[in-house]
Amino acid sequence: MAQIDQKFAEVQSNVKSRPGLGKSMAKWSALGAVVAIPVPIVGPIFGALAGAAYAYHKGTKRS
Repeated sequence: MAQIDQKFAEVQSNVKSRPGLGKSMAKWSALGAVVAIPVPIVGPIFGALAGAAYAYHKGTKRS
C-alpha cells in the first residue's frame, strides 16, 4: 500500500510542478469521457481515466 501512496505523491508533485499538465489532463479526460459515452454506465468513467492517463504519459515523457 505504501507503493501506491508514493506513486500518488509522485503524480501530484509532477502535476503541480508542470503548469500545463493538469490542464492537458483535464482536456483529454473530458474527451475520453465523451468518446466512451456509448458504453453503458462505466464507459465515461474509464474513458476519462484513460484520457487523463494518456495526457500524463504524454506530458511526462518529454523530461
